[in-house]
Amino acid sequence: MSERIGLLAGNGRLPFLFSQAAKAQGLEVHVVALDGEADASLLAHVASMQWVKVGQADGIVKAFKNKGVSKAVMAGGVGRIRSLTQARPDVGMLKIAAGMRTFRDDELLRGIARYFETKGVQIVAPTDYVKSVLAQKGHLAGPALTGPQQRDVEIGREVAAALGAVDVGQTVVVKDGVVLAVEAIEGTDACIRRAGQFGGPGGVVVKRCKPTQDVRFDLPAAGPVTLEVMREAGAKVLAVEAGKTVLLDAELLFSDALKLGFSVVGY
Repeated sequence: MSERIGLLAGNGRLPFLFSQAAKAQGLEVHVVALDGEADASLLAHVASMQWVKVGQADGIVKAFKNKGVSKAVMAGGVGRIRSLTQARPDVGMLKIAAGMRTFRDDELLRGIARYFETKGVQIVAPTDYVKSVLAQKGHLAGPALTGPQQRDVEIGREVAAALGAVDVGQTVVVKDGVVLAVEAIEGTDACIRRAGQFGGPGGVVVKRCKPTQDVRFDLPAAGPVTLEVMREAGAKVLAVEAGKTVLLDAELLFSDALKLGFSVVGY
């Protein structure tokens, strides 16, 4: 009998990449999919899939336990605005909330993971199974950075570190030494678009892991969709933290960057 692994699936490509990698390692993947976030076509790649509402902590545990799952990963995004406006918290989620000081991302996710573990479901990092998705260090695609662009990357790294230290966001956009936008509840794509509105073309997008990030969940991520948003906004550089940023569909990301004349670097 194959070892079983659970997947709490949100939106985006990471649930698919994890499922493919886990299956290749001989694991049987059982998915609990977040309604309004996960992609229904994921079912074709896994052993089972059950839907729950965002905020159904006990429902998630029950779904995993019914499939004999004692170890699971969280993969994929959950829209912050959706999580605030459309969540349907059950008793388990209310217990988690009662033990928290704030509802910042990291504290919330750690609280959820602790609760799952008290119920017999250990949460592990998806990147333990699909390490190839983590960005490498150095020049990854497109033109070499200019001097001003490199300086903008350094400013973005510094600002992103400060932003992450207070658990706000993971993305900063800089141009000519000026910070155009920082990520908050709106998410990365809206942050990049806002930077384009304020500063016009030429922005440098910097993504960085939070200093106290729990690598089991919510690592910064970028992919072809990120480049498309950058194209709309006129941004020219994507700089990501090596070893701590998930690159979704990296080969397509790099080929798109070459076509668009964008630079992609890992620092």
